[in-house]
Amino acid sequence: MMNIPNYKNIKLIYESTNSFVFRAINQDNQQVILKMLKENYPSPDELTRYQQEYDFMRRLADLDGVIKVYCFEKYQNTQVICLEDFGGESLKYFSRSHAPASREG
Repeated sequence: MMNIPNYKNIKLIYESTNSFVFRAINQDNQQVILKMLKENYPSPDELTRYQQEYDFMRRLADLDGVIKVYCFEKYQNTQVICLEDFGGESLKYFSRSHAPASREG
């Protein structure tokens, strides 16, 4: 189980080539999404790209329909972006659990 300071009930909900996405509870008992670089020692280019991703999301934060970005934190040797959790589910997992019944003809 992942142990990130200031967060509890951390559950992996998605994994890509470059990052992990977790659902967690913050210190205010608010459900949040944590997006973390996968590499324990990311390159300077990866860290810069992640910072740019955070900055870009912050600039869009006032638009309707765009998730809120709460913070950008250092965790061990990598970085974590904390986002609003609106209760969404990965389409990959959603489609598996809601596959249409097959028709027999």
